[in-house]
Amino acid sequence: MASALRDWLDEPNTGRGVHLATDDDWEYRSYGELASAARRTAGALIEEGVRPGDVVCVILPTDFVCIETYYAVWAAGATVCLITPPLFQDGDDYVAHVAAILRQAAPALVIASKDLNEYAARAMGQAGLSGEPWQPRQAGEAAAVQPAGELALLQFTSGSSGAPRGVMVTWENLEANTELISRAAGFAADDSVASWLPLYHDMGLIGCFLTPIARQASLRLMRPDHFIRDPARWLRCFAEAAHTAAPPFAYSYCARRVKPEQLEGVDLSGWRTAIVGAEPIDPHALEVFAQLVEPFGFSRAAFKPAYGMAETTLLVTMDAERRDPLAVRPDPEALAFGEPIRILESHTLGAESLGAKAGWVVGCGTPEAGVPVAIMDDDGRELGEGLLGEIVVGGPSACPGYYAGAEGKSTRFLDGQVFTGDAGFFHAGQLFVLGRMGDSIKVRGRSVYVEDLEAKIAEASGLGKGRIVVVGVPGAGRKGLALFAETQDESWTGDIREMLRRRLGGDVELTIVVGTGLIQRTSSGKPRRRYMWERLLAGEMDGARVVP
Repeated sequence: MASALRDWLDEPNTGRGVHLATDDDWEYRSYGELASAARRTAGALIEEGVRPGDVVCVILPTDFVCIETYYAVWAAGATVCLITPPLFQDGDDYVAHVAAILRQAAPALVIASKDLNEYAARAMGQAGLSGEPWQPRQAGEAAAVQPAGELALLQFTSGSSGAPRGVMVTWENLEANTELISRAAGFAADDSVASWLPLYHDMGLIGCFLTPIARQASLRLMRPDHFIRDPARWLRCFAEAAHTAAPPFAYSYCARRVKPEQLEGVDLSGWRTAIVGAEPIDPHALEVFAQLVEPFGFSRAAFKPAYGMAETTLLVTMDAERRDPLAVRPDPEALAFGEPIRILESHTLGAESLGAKAGWVVGCGTPEAGVPVAIMDDDGRELGEGLLGEIVVGGPSACPGYYAGAEGKSTRFLDGQVFTGDAGFFHAGQLFVLGRMGDSIKVRGRSVYVEDLEAKIAEASGLGKGRIVVVGVPGAGRKGLALFAETQDESWTGDIREMLRRRLGGDVELTIVVGTGLIQRTSSGKPRRRYMWERLLAGEMDGARVVP
């Protein structure tokens, strides 16, 4: 099938292209150069036996070879499955993770860089795949763009709530979602985009890579490690670029690390869209960032809080209006499915947001008419505004399901709709997202969300948000929580036990685990909550100490 997402391979705009960050500079290739290289690589893939409809797994770092290879797979008519290179994982854990993906994807070919060949080969062996990883190369002649199968992508979920599962993203899903992103962001033909997000994650891949390239926009692309080392470099891109996306921690990280003098002479008044998503949105993080960059022309109205997930291709809602984000603080004592949300406080982003951490949620915009979003109760009945329930999404971006019959835990596909497993409500016409239903426990008939508990514990203990993970512990006839803390200090645990007892009651069993190297995260930075608990029970969490 034809797709506008591949049209540029036949008609590249040689006057625009991709600027790729190196350690100390930028490299540039025009869309003409990229299209030629992609089609020659496609020729080599076809020689290797890749055919339309095949799945091809790609394990490459973010560089021009990765960009060319990605589009080469599409030019050959195949389905792309991007797999993250190893970050901080142990080698054996990484190989096991890749093997789990390969077993489900059953690819016709696994592509890996020379540096990652050993990992890929081991994973193929564990998955029972024959042959060796294929290293990218180019044929002598450019191949014609081949007819494509039904699936554009296998987008593997990061595994924060279980084993990774491949979401089937059709060409229709992907086209609809890139169009939705463009409309919501107000994307113009001559706009440019800057991003440091990894390409194996849906926000980085679809929002900041496929969408601008399909429109042949100028793109400045950094690796995540470039951003971590020098976040001011990313900010300086917006003297030219108008659009980006990032999780909330990136904005707060900039506020901590970047000094105003590093932005001297930079005009950020052309920065129109700063999409915020992928994790619960902290209004304090946005405000401290705004106060850093406002003197250089940035407007808070450029923030676009958004909600999405891989099972809906990417974007579900984003605030398309140019206005300051709205934050509300619901009453935690009144969170029950099907019941009204009691709003204790609300304000638009501004100085009042400083210090507003635990318990605050930010509006993620109003759904478009063509993207039906409903709040439903446990019986599948649609709820009105102000009532808490499960977020259910339909429309052309809703994916058909998981690949090869895999099943989700919290997220389900039914009659063209995605039951997201996320809890939320509508208020003032906007969608507010509270968190994963699978990452919550019911206490006295109400839902308590672990993200909210983590924020409160981080504040009360003084340990900080990144060192605390809370897990809802399943068990027959009881409710339980496990609290994992990256510290050897136990002095805070008594006060935290008492705080949680007052908040949750005496019938919730609490297990506190301290030590180093406890917290396991997915490739997108989300805690692997159930996995951590299972490792503890199996006695496989070295250095863990349960506090009596």
